[in-house]
Amino acid sequence: MSAPGDDVPVSVRLGEVVPPEDPEDWTRPLTWVVALGMLAGPVAAAAWFIVAAPTSADRAVPGTFLVAAVLAGGAAATGATQQGVARAATATLGAALFAALLVIVLGVVAAGERQTGAAPPALAHAFAAALGGVGGASVASVLAALLARVRSRSLRLAPTVMAGAAVAVVGVAALMP
Repeated sequence: MSAPGDDVPVSVRLGEVVPPEDPEDWTRPLTWVVALGMLAGPVAAAAWFIVAAPTSADRAVPGTFLVAAVLAGGAAATGATQQGVARAATATLGAALFAALLVIVLGVVAAGERQTGAAPPALAHAFAAALGGVGGASVASVLAALLARVRSRSLRLAPTVMAGAAVAVVGVAALMP
């Protein structure tokens, strides 16, 4: 049988109460920028698939370019919030990979039924947008690492978002001519 007070942490029994450290402080604006940056591409894809899902996988449509650009731009915004070369680069790539996974999952959900011989249009566009977005975020991560020592967040944000979005659009154009 346990003695009274054994269910209380040792630090409390010894009189030293240490508050838990919360790495995510949702009252800070940068936390919201990171969250929205990671979710921007999937939110754009979900809205596109709900409003007007693609009906053909023959060529890229404006929605494909938009989702890719938003995915890369959101990932770049996430990386621009970080201080340090490694953190800026890895945050950009991590956000892009997370967003790309969600975009592809949304493409699978929007596809509805299985097809043989060819991918459903929603999945084909989701895949192209995800691949283009990750390509753009790769370029943005290099730029984020180069600009990581710049003090101004807006000077880190603008070039990385623009470069990432531009490369994403070019990537989609190369994948789905």
